[in-house]
Amino acid sequence: MARTFAYCRVSTSDQTTENQTREIEAAGFSVEPKRVVLETVSGSTPARERKGFAKLLDKLEGGDVLVVTKLDRLGRNAMDVRSTVEVLAAEGVRVHCLALGGVDLTSAAGKMTMGVIAAVAEFERDLLIERTQAGLSRAKAAGKALGRPSALSAEQKVQIRQRRSEGHSLGILAKEYGVSRAAIQRVEKQAECAIGNL
Repeated sequence: MARTFAYCRVSTSDQTTENQTREIEAAGFSVEPKRVVLETVSGSTPARERKGFAKLLDKLEGGDVLVVTKLDRLGRNAMDVRSTVEVLAAEGVRVHCLALGGVDLTSAAGKMTMGVIAAVAEFERDLLIERTQAGLSRAKAAGKALGRPSALSAEQKVQIRQRRSEGHSLGILAKEYGVSRAAIQRVEKQAECAIGNL
């Protein structure tokens, strides 16, 4: 027999989930108190990184119904909402969103809605990529060094190359300089690339 769950989220402790639970009841969904998940967490936190939602995912089984008042309860943006609904649908969980007229997001009409959400998600992703690339171009044009700053100074790199040529092990050098073995290997590779480009 299908069980009904409700997920109600607010962003701050001075807000209450009471309106959401009332809305779900008014829509005709009867949810046992133990199946109502109330959570206070920022909407900027991805759904699966929220403690309450993660516990809810563990409880849900195929055939269950999850009710939310609005799509933003399920994720921080269109991409997150889409991903969350796809995970639930793959488990056989029906997702009802009251703000969309109570449509089951895993039904034919819901899939159409999810298609629109997918298009918005792709648009958001493309905008993010464009902004990131524009920012990187601007930084490069301004002469800023891109990427993570090196954990080793130029002088330390020279010392490491010298000591490696003398036979010192990666592990010993990594411990002495407080970096990973991979960092020591990168120093060697940079030297090899520099020699190869001469």
